[in-house]
Amino acid sequence: MDLERDIFKTGSAQAIAESLKRSSTHSKRRKGTPFQSAMSMLNFYINRAGRNLPKARRATLQQAKRKLREAFGREP
Repeated sequence: MDLERDIFKTGSAQAIAESLKRSSTHSKRRKGTPFQSAMSMLNFYINRAGRNLPKARRATLQQAKRKLREAFGREP
């Protein structure tokens, strides 16, 4: 799946969720559903950063997960 450059470094959880949704629905290079691909990329980034991720940034990314679920009409 192709992502926007430096999308996880933006400040807004809403912007991250919208970008992931847009990328996953338009990409032809993904496995699974668009929701699975978008959530997988977000989880991968969070897990890869590990303990080096500041608490404020982790909170923003966790909020982006909730926004992503809402964007795809999933249970919040």
